[in-house]
Amino acid sequence: MVARTAPSLLEQAAQRAPDKVALVAQDRRVTYGELDARANRIAHALRARGVKRGDRVVIFGENSVDAAVCLWGALKADAAFVMVSGQMRAEKLAYVLADCGAAALIADAIVAPHWVGACTLLGERCPPVLVAAGLSQTGAARSVAIARDAGLARCDALDDATADAPATAPARASLDVDLAMIIYTSGSTGDPKGAMLSHRNVEFSSWSITTLLENTADDVILSAVPLSFNYGLYQWLMTVRLGATLVLERGFTFPMHVLARAAAERATGFAGVPTMFAMLAELRDVKPPDLASVRYVSSTAAQLLPRHVEALARIFPNAKVYSMYGLTECKRVSWLPPADLARKPDSVGIAIPGTEFWLVDRDGARLANPNEGELVVRGAHVMLGYWNKPELTARCLRPGPLPGERVLYTGDLCRIDDEGYLTFVARMDEVIKSRGEKVAPREVERALERLEGVRECAVIGVEDPVLGAAVKAFVALEESWRGRYTERDVIQRAGQWLESYMVPKHVVFVDALPKTDMGKITKKGLQ
Repeated sequence: MVARTAPSLLEQAAQRAPDKVALVAQDRRVTYGELDARANRIAHALRARGVKRGDRVVIFGENSVDAAVCLWGALKADAAFVMVSGQMRAEKLAYVLADCGAAALIADAIVAPHWVGACTLLGERCPPVLVAAGLSQTGAARSVAIARDAGLARCDALDDATADAPATAPARASLDVDLAMIIYTSGSTGDPKGAMLSHRNVEFSSWSITTLLENTADDVILSAVPLSFNYGLYQWLMTVRLGATLVLERGFTFPMHVLARAAAERATGFAGVPTMFAMLAELRDVKPPDLASVRYVSSTAAQLLPRHVEALARIFPNAKVYSMYGLTECKRVSWLPPADLARKPDSVGIAIPGTEFWLVDRDGARLANPNEGELVVRGAHVMLGYWNKPELTARCLRPGPLPGERVLYTGDLCRIDDEGYLTFVARMDEVIKSRGEKVAPREVERALERLEGVRECAVIGVEDPVLGAAVKAFVALEESWRGRYTERDVIQRAGQWLESYMVPKHVVFVDALPKTDMGKITKKGLQ
């Protein structure tokens, strides 16, 4: 495998098959030739606004053709891109723009109130803005007018800025070790932190994952995962590396619509997350469309539950299910081969191609398998570090087996069995100390998920004068089960599978749990 800069992935795909459809979104079909030419024009427009090698270009909006194309334009300008969800509010967006020192902002017209507010907060520190029509029905012109009325003089419509720009690629100087993108992740507390990924990281991760999924240029991959989340973003990066086709949906609010689109496009791959599959599991009485073309379903962000697997088998009768585990800081760590899904349902599998992992104790000493400890990851996908956070970087990236190399200390408490299969236990900072014992929230959640009618749950520790910390569970039931459990019912039934110190002392029933933009359960705000 020869390391390449990310723009070369697109250029090679366009050279091989310029008329092949690269992207299907918003009822538009974009060929590789069109994608490459449009990205070139965007790159020239960014250069004209002062964007230089190594600068950061923030792309703010929802899944759209413009968002998908603009990241390639930023890369072709020798810049690094920063994908940000259009759900982010003005204050946090202003923080990201200031923190990464953005040289330009490409913003979706439909979320103008957020980015105009962020730019207003930044004042003179606001970078030049290019407004993409994105998902807006009124176009970019109105948003530009709103922005200028708010005092943002350096604001232009993206289409206007690229109208006379060349369709040929600008000269580039980037190397594969240069910064390609920053992905901001909030973590459990504090300000968002930006994981820095190089062109080499992108190339390696794309190669590794497409290898284990056995992807080819003939694949048609459907994704409704946000491009601002690295799992959704990599569906697009991997598609271009392959010269395949991506069907990009805005979201998963209407599951049957997404399934119908997958059927109509004869999708061969379906990317999702467990919260999406939980929605599919509730469609028991709905006949899905013909999805026999789908040969695989991939999942990450959380463990697949048995009811998720059952739903996937019913809806995608010919698909292998790939459950994966990873972190923003290294994209992906492990995958569970489909043949092992039933044999090791609690495991997140074995190392992805080209990756090595092991466990260490509290003193950093490497542990032999089987054992439990902090997970350490080694490979060409490990991030460069956190932007503007040298102390945090030093804690996470530490010396590896070879002189001069750094490996990722994940902060995840995991187990590795005697076959080398990995099981996620807990974030080390989430472990609950109750009655002098350590309680992993995920183990309690697994027990609660075994209860019939439980759609989702989250477990935290709360202060307790006697126990030190008490286990508290938040449980969301399927609609047909609401009112059928009491707090005592859940506590007693959980006690069938848990040791006494792990059984929740408190159970709170909720309609739904808080989630991140891409649907992952977050425990922020639970108390």
